[in-house]
Amino acid sequence: MSNSHAAPASLKDLLSANQPRYLEELLEFLRIASVSAASASASEVWRAADWVSRRLARAGIENVRTFPTAEHCCVYGDWLHAPGKPTVLIYAHFDVQPPDPLDLWTSPPFEPVVKDGCVFARGAADMKGNLLLALIAVETLLATRGRLPVNVKFLCEGQEEIGSRDLGPFVAAERERLSCDMILTPDAFQWSVDQPAMWMAVKGACALEVDIETAALDLHSGLFGGAVPNAVHAMVELLGTLRDSEGRILVKGFFDGVEPLTEALRREIGAVPFDAGAYMAEIGIDALVGEPGYTTHERAWARPTLEINGIGGGYQGDGTKTVIPARAHAKITCRLVANQDPGAVVDRLEEHLLRHSPPGARVTVLRPGLEARPYRIPSDHPGVAVVAKVLEEAYGRTPYYARVGGSLPITAMFLRELKAYTFMVGFGQSDERAHSPNEFLRLSDFEKGQGVYVRLLERIGDLTPGLLRA
Repeated sequence: MSNSHAAPASLKDLLSANQPRYLEELLEFLRIASVSAASASASEVWRAADWVSRRLARAGIENVRTFPTAEHCCVYGDWLHAPGKPTVLIYAHFDVQPPDPLDLWTSPPFEPVVKDGCVFARGAADMKGNLLLALIAVETLLATRGRLPVNVKFLCEGQEEIGSRDLGPFVAAERERLSCDMILTPDAFQWSVDQPAMWMAVKGACALEVDIETAALDLHSGLFGGAVPNAVHAMVELLGTLRDSEGRILVKGFFDGVEPLTEALRREIGAVPFDAGAYMAEIGIDALVGEPGYTTHERAWARPTLEINGIGGGYQGDGTKTVIPARAHAKITCRLVANQDPGAVVDRLEEHLLRHSPPGARVTVLRPGLEARPYRIPSDHPGVAVVAKVLEEAYGRTPYYARVGGSLPITAMFLRELKAYTFMVGFGQSDERAHSPNEFLRLSDFEKGQGVYVRLLERIGDLTPGLLRA
């Protein structure tokens, strides 16, 4: 790192000296049971919003305000005294997943425990620790420099874990207030404790459900067997038309707009190490399967997928019940890549399912409403080099340029509404049990992330605002 960007000893010393206080703040934050999915916890979500509001103000952020939405709320604050410098929006969320099943926790989920250099609690990794570390970086810069190297806006929401249902309308309505040059979100993770990663793309998603009815009621298999349609047989036959035996998706129009993988992209993905044996052993599988002609990382990160998530019908209890099921149900989701429209993909799936309905099967397709657009960061965006360099300095290793097979709907929404790219720079790890019992966060990553965000804001301050926006 050049001398012009070196953090002064006072800044480093301040971060180090304050770690005990920051830990106490994190524990206090984690004690708030801000489960957005549970109506009984609505007051706790608002209590978390109040905690974030007060902590932003104490850090020196101005114009802090809580905005009610149809469900829960958003917290906004800013510091806008760096004329001519880029404006960075820091996005985070303060709601958490339900803690169930409670009997699998080794300590109560909202009574945080510090053990072996980690803090165990619901929301520790996803993402209260990551929210706080970004805020601490801004506070420390203000405390040591009296100003920030960029203009900063915070947007923290209380319903990310239930799909950010109100965030799109809120951002559209507050587009001017939230206007920015680029977005940082610590709602992310690193490749490992000693290997950083640049997350260059996330997939889109869509979902549908299929109901099949073949009779008015379940029928006696001895009296009617071999003479009438069976809803479960019909469902199995119908779902079998979606892919061939090698994993190719057979839905007409599914791949419309999908670009072939370039050699450059394949080299970039191939540079990320992959140990097939360790991968299979970790998740307990006996074989790798998928679309022919692609590696495992290419399939997971850069090719669209179609998966059956659940299927039901007929008798499920103990013993035998000799019936011909009259109804069957299945759930399907797809992960999408650049240029795929989730609504159009669902249309093609519905057309396929209705066209391939087996004889005697009355097929109904339901749309549960999950439609997230895919998102990717252009490799030549000025922010890519900045984030990569800061991560390399912090970890002593060049980051992997990776992609995420999952979806983060806010990224495409921010790009559409704010014309700004979102960079995912967070400090959880994939093994920290986010969404599962005994979630935890490594305190070494909590501290490291604070320094990284200080450097990020400093380096972004050297960029030209007009070159950052989409």
